[in-house]
Amino acid sequence: MTPRSIYITQFDKKRLLELIDVATEFGGEDRDDLARLSVEVKRATEVPSRDVPPDVVTMNSKVRLRDLDSEEEMVYTLVFPMEAHAAGGAISVLAPVGTALLGYSAGEEIEWPVPDGVRRIRIEEILYQPEAAGDYHL
Repeated sequence: MTPRSIYITQFDKKRLLELIDVATEFGGEDRDDLARLSVEVKRATEVPSRDVPPDVVTMNSKVRLRDLDSEEEMVYTLVFPMEAHAAGGAISVLAPVGTALLGYSAGEEIEWPVPDGVRRIRIEEILYQPEAAGDYHL
């Protein structure tokens, strides 16, 4: 699948690059999750928080997803690793699905590798996006 254009707020980009730098500094230079996130952050189109489209997944966005193979629906909030609690629906941006969601829009389909193949999901709906709600510093 050809990578699509993705968007990231200036605020999120700054915080994510800091996360990558700190984790790398403390022994994470060989971590695939950090490398994948770094690639996504660097390729994203950077926009001011007030200008990000309301249907884009930003940090702390709550999204409804559909697994395209099982038809299962899931609701996740995209968070920083220290706030992650998968059972509570808070998925880390360093988790493969978290990295895959960052910057994509409602209606888009995403594929990412998992140990037994490729998982495919569609972003059905953005239930909450901080920037759209005027919460520019979450």
